[in-house]
Amino acid sequence: MAEAHNAVAWDRMARQRHVLAQPATDSELARPLQVVDPIGWLGGNIQGWQVLCLAAGGGRHGPLYRAAGAEVTVVDLSQEMLALDRQVAIERGLELRTIQASMVHLPMLPDQQFDLVIHPVSTCYVEHPVQAFAEVARLLRPGGLYISQHKQPINLQTSLEPLQGRYVIEQPAGLGRQAIPAQSPSRLREPGTIEFIHPLEVLLGGMCRCGLVIEDVVEPRHGQEDAPLGSFAHRCHFVSPYLRIKARRPRPSDSRSASRSLIL
Repeated sequence: MAEAHNAVAWDRMARQRHVLAQPATDSELARPLQVVDPIGWLGGNIQGWQVLCLAAGGGRHGPLYRAAGAEVTVVDLSQEMLALDRQVAIERGLELRTIQASMVHLPMLPDQQFDLVIHPVSTCYVEHPVQAFAEVARLLRPGGLYISQHKQPINLQTSLEPLQGRYVIEQPAGLGRQAIPAQSPSRLREPGTIEFIHPLEVLLGGMCRCGLVIEDVVEPRHGQEDAPLGSFAHRCHFVSPYLRIKARRPRPSDSRSASRSLIL
């Protein structure tokens, strides 16, 4: 099963302090909201918010949102990644809750508990990300925000290394439940993990079908035109690696207003 396999891989990465298992630094914790929300999607103040950091262990996201004033719950499939959150919390005097669970099955959390769900890159590790979106929609309060980031499908389709100076589409679009072949570890492929290509109709359409309203989409910039051939920055100049999405669970009044505008 992909999730069990990936939990072992992330446990190993946490023990080895992989780049994605690096806790927040003192300087970051001194300005947490600037670090987690450089775009300004959160409005400048999350004091007292109930925040779920979904599939977000590793000692970074949870402590940063807690330092910004939120009440934080961190969920992750990897016990070792959650251990990093607990370690940082103890060292910095921060209080947060950790739960080992799958992003697609969260029965231990009650409906409409959270003002904000943040979800770093992780939907590529599950076969059915729409199940995660359904859980997010259930857990958010009306008006609550869902901020998530995903690997672009084209990123997972494209060769990691240039072939005769060009990056090549190697995998078909929308593999869905079929895992992509194993790749060498890089900044774009986590070592030992199983990943799935999910098309935009699953990522964007899936959120909409679960009742979430997408308000904004950005492609974080990592490219550099004059970077060395084959480097992370060079590839990102041609292939945008990630998609960052701001969505919201609408309030009932929002739904009624939308219905009236359609009728008019």
